[in-house]
Amino acid sequence: MAGVFVTGTGTEVGKTVVAAVLAHTAAAQGLRVAAFKPAVTGLDEEGETDHALLRRACGSGQSDEEIAPYRFGPPASPHLAASIAGEEIAPERLRAAAAAAASGADLLVCEGVGGLLVPLAGRAGRSIRDQVDPPYLVRDLAVDLGYPLVVAAGPGLGTINHTLLTIAAARAAGLEVAAVVLTPWPEEPGEIERSNRETIASLGAVAVQTLPLLDLSAPATWPQLSSTGLKPSI
Repeated sequence: MAGVFVTGTGTEVGKTVVAAVLAHTAAAQGLRVAAFKPAVTGLDEEGETDHALLRRACGSGQSDEEIAPYRFGPPASPHLAASIAGEEIAPERLRAAAAAAASGADLLVCEGVGGLLVPLAGRAGRSIRDQVDPPYLVRDLAVDLGYPLVVAAGPGLGTINHTLLTIAAARAAGLEVAAVVLTPWPEEPGEIERSNRETIASLGAVAVQTLPLLDLSAPATWPQLSSTGLKPSI
């Protein structure tokens, strides 16, 4: 089936917004869309959760567990949040949950956590040399799922380096980078934003799209962000 994996250059760069718009666009075209996010952290904070927004964007009947098999209160990296909760994230459970979410859908929209090199599984606070197995990164999950990447990034100063590093890390693992989405794109972009878009497209050899600031409570007002042409996974 077809799918897409949305990652970002870091936290708070619009991953959930980009994933939601991709899902909503496909659902509006009549596709059955499912969402998946390996872990959600920060449930202690107020506001709509990432998995709730993704479910609403898809128009799916998925439960919290089906979208995000691991959910934690502290706003921390997944492996640390799991450690605080006395748990450890199991890669096999993530792969199985993603496959279950994909079954019966025409498109699976996966959203990562933080950036590509954020650890999902691994003992927080311990040296890699002291661990039996190396940490399981967001990038490892993306490789296991096999979907092309869409990279969410900010449009402002500093984004060239962050975005090109993310693209390089993805391609080093054999991942296809389908597009970069800069968000929130200003109504009147300045020279910096326009130059950033052009530079990322040129140096990264990648399509660069933009999304404006959205009213997340009104999906009907969202622009379309098509996933057409993204390759199916195994």
